[in-house]
Amino acid sequence: MKRIVIVGGGAAGMMDAVSAAGPDNEVLLLEKNEKLGKKLFITGKGRCNVTNDCDVENLLSHVVTNRKFLYSAFYGFSSQDMISFLENKGLKLKTERGNRVFPVSDHSSDVISCLSRALMASDVTVKFHTEAVSLVMDQDRISGVRTKNGKCYDADAVILATGGLSYPSTGSTGDGYRLAREAGHQVTELSPALVPFEAAEEWIKELQGLSLRNVEITLLDGKKKLYEEFGEMLFTHYGVSGPAILSGSSMAAKRIKKHPLLLSVDLKPALTESQLDQRILRDFQEAKNKQFRNSLGNLYPSKLIPVIIKRSGIPGEKRVNEISREEREGLVSLTKKFTVTLTGLRSYNEAIITQGGIKVTEVNPATMESKLVKGLYFAGEILDLDAVTGGYNLQIAWSTGRAAGQSAGQS
Repeated sequence: MKRIVIVGGGAAGMMDAVSAAGPDNEVLLLEKNEKLGKKLFITGKGRCNVTNDCDVENLLSHVVTNRKFLYSAFYGFSSQDMISFLENKGLKLKTERGNRVFPVSDHSSDVISCLSRALMASDVTVKFHTEAVSLVMDQDRISGVRTKNGKCYDADAVILATGGLSYPSTGSTGDGYRLAREAGHQVTELSPALVPFEAAEEWIKELQGLSLRNVEITLLDGKKKLYEEFGEMLFTHYGVSGPAILSGSSMAAKRIKKHPLLLSVDLKPALTESQLDQRILRDFQEAKNKQFRNSLGNLYPSKLIPVIIKRSGIPGEKRVNEISREEREGLVSLTKKFTVTLTGLRSYNEAIITQGGIKVTEVNPATMESKLVKGLYFAGEILDLDAVTGGYNLQIAWSTGRAAGQSAGQS
């Protein structure tokens, strides 16, 4: 009988356990919380975007860090495989905008319940309130896990699926990184990712709560374009957030530690500068005797108008028919390139994932086994792998969890 111990009962850990289970294997899942999937419970604002319904090449194209490492894992267990896995276990799914896959119920708890049933059906033993504090090794081979209560669980294979540092209230406190380091592994530089930005401008506070849809954002480091996305953004009291912004944070995490970056927002991406100028001219014609401040209601959300006036340099009380061509061109430029100075990222408390992790050159990409310690495996966010929003990060957890579990169970 082969004994397999999995540390961490999140998305990757549960997939590890189900995949490792078999008639000749004894699988034990250690979870330091009182229940499974605490972070999974809050993903997708509690709806759980379980994966993205696309082909493997598309999956890979949305990975930010170490894309090539995931080639084998994604082809071995794709998003279609995950959809089939959940549906075969009785969970009804639906696909929304951007091929994002959610449970029909819109309840993440149903995803956790589905996986919990799969664990029970596979005869996996789950121990709650059990925190791993050290790995037990026999020379260069794993032999067990020691827990906080002083108990040692013997193992022929151990899978670390402890997550990263994001949302520490769910138990993601970096334990796995310490355990991996003690086993001789390198951990790359860690950073919050898929996280809001902080901004320098004082007027940001005036826009708090304003959501802009169908805008195009560009992240710039000097003249270098880091990221471009069409979608939705949100102004907060400290800076900017929203789906398009969060994905951009993964591209900027390392650079923004060194110096501020520039966010440029095209407020009217459907119009060229010439078309926008004609649109403004028409609006001005209809409001030619009004003050400038009262002529912008058809062009911008009301909350944005005072900031636009301030930044345009055109006095709010100026009559529309007195506005010069140069002033109008300046307004066009401001609308197409509405800039915000980004000074930093918010903390791990607000980050969806952690960027950085166990160095993947020290891990076998086909099996997720350590190249340094025989019988030690890794899965999920603990690895130096991350992707943009849209279900891709959870698919990394499912695919690496499947690879690690199957390999640990068979080898």
